[in-house]
Amino acid sequence: MGIDLLPPAAGFLGLDEADACGFEAAKAVIVPFGLEASVSYGEGAANGPAAMIAASHQVELFDEVFWCEAFREYGVVTAAADDLDGLAISDALDGLAQKVKTLLDADKFPLIFGGEHSLTAGAIRPYVNRYSDLIVLHFDAHADLRDGYEGEHFSHAAAIRRVLDHEALPIVSVGIRNISAEEIPFLEANRHRIHMYWGKDRASWNVADIVAPLKDRPIYLTFDLDGFDSSLMPATGTPEPGGFFWEDAISIIDAASKMGTIVGADINELAPIKGFNAPDFLAAKLAYKILNYALLPKK
Repeated sequence: MGIDLLPPAAGFLGLDEADACGFEAAKAVIVPFGLEASVSYGEGAANGPAAMIAASHQVELFDEVFWCEAFREYGVVTAAADDLDGLAISDALDGLAQKVKTLLDADKFPLIFGGEHSLTAGAIRPYVNRYSDLIVLHFDAHADLRDGYEGEHFSHAAAIRRVLDHEALPIVSVGIRNISAEEIPFLEANRHRIHMYWGKDRASWNVADIVAPLKDRPIYLTFDLDGFDSSLMPATGTPEPGGFFWEDAISIIDAASKMGTIVGADINELAPIKGFNAPDFLAAKLAYKILNYALLPKK
């Protein structure tokens, strides 16, 4: 298979041997990808994947929405982390793209744990090649539409611009409350494929409107954790006030899963704070919920 795996007890959800399954039987594969090469404020994203995996050992396996221990319905394994030390971002993204392609070719659902948001530019490539009608659902505080930042073409501040280098690809961005003047011309020129829901308008969001562009399409979900309000998610490199909360995000993911088909996802920008477990746990539970909404029959 070409993918090295962690032992089940050390992987996502901390499963014992009796509850675990092997690669062939698993539908979901967790891909730790602790890339941290272009952070521009707080540091620590490289530690995000390990923190999410460790916190997942405390996530309750029974999902009250689906009324079952959801992982048993699809099976999950965790890939071993790659050594990214010294790699240029472009080379790291090439390697991630190849790993994701390998998993898609094996009919798996990759869920990537970052690391910085720049990873999405690599992860998305095999999906664009596979699905002509792909759409991206993007949770974030930042538009990430700069054409590079501080001399780095693949900067985390340019994550969505690099995704939208695929010219036919549309995106629904939710929670945005930080955009620079230099990003506005690109946004204005691409209104036909960028559907943006501003954090300032959260009180008037309509979930049906948000997910309408996703109808009957394969969906790639990218979730920058700084999309959450900074009171809920301080453990990220660029925390922003005025964000959404847990139920906001879950209601949109739930609706998206019914409107289209979530075919892959990443969760990025967790920068763990020593001794403060709540953000790590939130990220881990979010990962489990994304898998459940993506891979279980719709409720």
